[in-house]
Amino acid sequence: MKKIGKEIMSWIIPIAVGLIIAMLLKTFVVTMVRVDGPSMQPNLVNNEHVAVVKVIDIKRLSTVVFDAYGVDPDATDGQEYVKRVIGMPGDTVAFKNDHVYVNDKEISEPYISTYQKTTGTRVQGINAKDWSFKSLAMDNQWTKDSSVTKVPAGKYFVLGDHRSVSNDSRYWGFVDKSKIQGVVKVPFWNFNKSEHKYIY
Repeated sequence: MKKIGKEIMSWIIPIAVGLIIAMLLKTFVVTMVRVDGPSMQPNLVNNEHVAVVKVIDIKRLSTVVFDAYGVDPDATDGQEYVKRVIGMPGDTVAFKNDHVYVNDKEISEPYISTYQKTTGTRVQGINAKDWSFKSLAMDNQWTKDSSVTKVPAGKYFVLGDHRSVSNDSRYWGFVDKSKIQGVVKVPFWNFNKSEHKYIY
């Protein structure tokens, strides 16, 4: 009987330890999420599963997952968005002459089509094709402070890659760092798509 008990424990302990490690990894290091919707096409597609790494620093052009509840007024509790970071804390971002400028320098955007770089980046409801934080804040009523010119400390300005359909910072403002769950990394088994080289 004693021998059977030892045998059972020799199985239970490694399984329990494995489950605890898996739970800790999911909570603090990495988790899997499913992309919902077309806003990150062509780089991420609807129903694709990607890894979200929680211990990687956020950089400009990182693709991130964040809790949209309280960020987008239309988001429901528990709803998550996947978007690309364009503006870091302290950055200025503007769209003029069909190009996105960060800190007054045009950025290269090889991850999207010419249409998304130009027409797709324009904002619905604004007569002028160009925009700045000030015009976005005023026209879309992000904030009571219509003089905003820079990304505030601890916040990020994000855009979807498929900008003609993306609901993003142009419409509801900045994402607080505390809302960001991690940086998207495409699992090795999904690397059959050449577009994935643009998920930083």
